[in-house]
Amino acid sequence: MSLIKPFRGLVYNTDKVSDLNKVVCPPYDVISPEQEEILKKRSPYNFIHVMLAKADAKHGEDDTRYAQAGETLKQWLKDGILVQDEKPCIYYLKQDYKIVGQRYSRMGFLAVMKIEDESAKIHPHEKTHAGAKEDRFKLWCSLKAACSPIFVCFSDRQKKVESIFLKKIMLTKPFMDVTETDGTHNTVWRLDDEALIKEIAAVFNGQNLFIADGHHRFEVSKRYREMMFAKTPDATGEEPWNYVMTYFTNIDSKELQIFPIHRIVKKFPPDIAFLENRFRVDAVKKREDLAIMLAKAGRNEHAFGLYTRRGAFLLRLKNKSQINEYIKEGSPDYRGLDSLILKAFVFDQLDIKSEDITYSNKDIEDCFNLIDNGMGDAAFILNPVRIEQLRAIALNGEKMPPKSTYFYPKALSGVALYSLETKA
Repeated sequence: MSLIKPFRGLVYNTDKVSDLNKVVCPPYDVISPEQEEILKKRSPYNFIHVMLAKADAKHGEDDTRYAQAGETLKQWLKDGILVQDEKPCIYYLKQDYKIVGQRYSRMGFLAVMKIEDESAKIHPHEKTHAGAKEDRFKLWCSLKAACSPIFVCFSDRQKKVESIFLKKIMLTKPFMDVTETDGTHNTVWRLDDEALIKEIAAVFNGQNLFIADGHHRFEVSKRYREMMFAKTPDATGEEPWNYVMTYFTNIDSKELQIFPIHRIVKKFPPDIAFLENRFRVDAVKKREDLAIMLAKAGRNEHAFGLYTRRGAFLLRLKNKSQINEYIKEGSPDYRGLDSLILKAFVFDQLDIKSEDITYSNKDIEDCFNLIDNGMGDAAFILNPVRIEQLRAIALNGEKMPPKSTYFYPKALSGVALYSLETKA
């Protein structure tokens, strides 16, 4: 059997929901509390009503939110808000977006991927948290469906998958055309042609696949599968729960963007002279120049931006040989991660705890504003992890610390749900 295959998605019924812009949303784990309230008010059928059964201090251990999500999904199906596609499809997703004024267009597709396959080489790259996995597992058990895909990169240097899209799909009418609040334009097409799907599936034979996002959901899919196998002694291995809904995109494409995740430190010494023991510290006259200077320095050395209320600075590690003294674990690829170097050379030396650090995947100007507004004493600006770093670390069987990568744009939620009950 193929590693990937089409599925009959549960999709919004446009006869009942005319404006799909009001019902789609970003993945649950990047939605702020403020965004959550806006999305809930946008439409009673916004996907967040099903997807975001998220544990927090307000809810505590109250698991009724998962049951409520399950009841909402059942009601939507009963009322025809969501309907199941008649044929198994893969769903092509084209995302047009801008970064610092430059336009990008990323192509990918939704399909389901075999969770356990002898020929599969599926490589995660990031560590997971038990609490987040428990949250998603309880939701899946209530829904009996996966509501968000994992995000996987595959290699397609000859652009076979993209060629099929450009020649066969792009000129046809899409079934979804929506624009997110950040300006990302999402266009979605169905592909149910069995011959073309076989051509796409063949691209994946013998490939290394890299999980870019959704590590928690991948772990949940494996746990759900184990639970169902225990309940199904005559299982064939082809039941829907043997597969995980996945968004695939080409790792070789320049349209694949990884954003850095910056660190905002609540309490930091006002005198930063101590940093000169390990870094070349250069004051930056105009803070808006920091991004360009950091990117340039990061091509050949480990560099960081620092912003405090005293100004902006560029930090460049003086002695690379010290990395092995401060970071003992992992391969050279792993020890070369800027986030680990920052932690070992700065945060650990000052005994700054993880709970005193918050994270920002927004642009540098937002980090400046956080400090200016008293939300922290210092912002450490990082360069993004490079694709070749991710690939090398994953192939080593290693996992980066959480908050190492932020793939942009995220795969839109609300395109399709994957039922774990009906035939895939």
